[in-house]
Amino acid sequence: MKKVYIAKHPTEAHLIKGLLESYGISCEVRGEALFGVRGEVPMTADTLPSVWLYDDDDFEKARAIVADYDKGDKDHAPGKSSWKCKKCGEVLEPQFTECWNCGAKRSHDA
Repeated sequence: MKKVYIAKHPTEAHLIKGLLESYGISCEVRGEALFGVRGEVPMTADTLPSVWLYDDDDFEKARAIVADYDKGDKDHAPGKSSWKCKKCGEVLEPQFTECWNCGAKRSHDA
């Protein structure tokens, strides 16, 4: 197992976990229980919540996804242009990651 992300709080750790899982990367959150004792235990990279990959082979892909998250992933931010589903041709707002019409996932080049 490899650590791919150190979060500021448990909510962010679970957000990253969900993001990675949406790309088919299996992972888990560790250290979230320590967040409850902040102030008594110093908050360091070892005590903050972190996301760990089950398969080390996913590390590079996961790191790229996390890097996009860290820089704000401008391509998927609200306010960007709409995208067209490659499967059914439906035009969707930028915040959606799946087509409401046919359920197809948004491709990265959409």
